[in-house]
Amino acid sequence: MDDHAAGGAGGPGARPESPQAGPAAGELVTETLDYDGGRPVTVYVPPDPPRAVVFAGDGQGVPRWGRALEAAGVPPVMIVGVHGLADETLRLQEYSPVFDAQRFAAHERFFVQDVRRWARSRFGVALPAQRTAVFGASAGGELALALGLRHPDVYGAVFSGSPGAGYQPSGVLPDRIPRTYLVAGTLEPFFLANATRWADALRDAGADVVMSERVASHGAALWRAEFPLMVAWAFGP
Repeated sequence: MDDHAAGGAGGPGARPESPQAGPAAGELVTETLDYDGGRPVTVYVPPDPPRAVVFAGDGQGVPRWGRALEAAGVPPVMIVGVHGLADETLRLQEYSPVFDAQRFAAHERFFVQDVRRWARSRFGVALPAQRTAVFGASAGGELALALGLRHPDVYGAVFSGSPGAGYQPSGVLPDRIPRTYLVAGTLEPFFLANATRWADALRDAGADVVMSERVASHGAALWRAEFPLMVAWAFGP
């Protein structure tokens, strides 16, 4: 069985859904789009015009991390978070191409095409690939890697936290690979091994890769703390 059944320090199904205390200067906007019976998308709109945009899986939690970006003083970034499913089996099928190719492909079209089109229309954000990233953690880390490798013309950077092992690097990677920032904790050895496997494979393919190891277990605290560093690395001055 894959890593999601095996679990880790944070248990199976860990996802970045940890809000922070304290107000944000930016705004959170949630709307439901026409996909699979209605899928919410939550957007963090920074107080200043965004210089970059991050599209994220498990969007019920990640856009709240805009507060951490404000505190870190990184360039203003919009976070467009597509909510993940509560049913863990269906979530994995949407996030990793190895479990249910048809469901993954449908979600991929929605995430890459429909959500991006909606964000452009709703918020006027239409940034080039070098100012666009895709983020995910745990199963979402697989989603970020899969979408980044499949759509380097859309996402110039991939942020992947503690990726699972369902989707793994193939023998031959694409010629064009987005810049990739991976993070995993020393207290989640299974996920650290997955992240390291990806870092090694991407470097061998000539990609620009950061692999960050932290003394941390599997959970939102690790990913939220690293998120401003990811953004500064990809979009800083």
